[in-house]
Amino acid sequence: MEGISDIKITGFDDNRPPLIQKAPYIDLFFKLTHKAPKDWCDDFNQLTSKKKYSAKIIPATGLFIEAWVRKPEEIKELLEELKKTVIICSEEYIANINAAIMAASNTSSKPDDEGEQGRLNKIVAALDFD
Repeated sequence: MEGISDIKITGFDDNRPPLIQKAPYIDLFFKLTHKAPKDWCDDFNQLTSKKKYSAKIIPATGLFIEAWVRKPEEIKELLEELKKTVIICSEEYIANINAAIMAASNTSSKPDDEGEQGRLNKIVAALDFD
């Protein structure tokens, strides 16, 4: 099973390789390991909107990062920046999920949440398996 932490850039879209064109830029379509959830894509788009190299993922497909550069020499720097952004986005996405789980477990107070069982439940809920 593939999870959020497994999302990585694997290469270029086979159907849309980088090509020199008449326009003064090179379109790039990076392929991800698997489809990313809409929320993850939205977070990624927000993170990249203010970067040197603008990039985006269409949330409906969630499988390709679309970007462009003016010169072929810029591709390596862009790729490094995108790889870092993918990692940051995944870490933030997981942290948000964990925070939501913690908030839900803290608001659902049960009689078992008192005493030794309650203490055990809080310790188990706070564990980070990443």
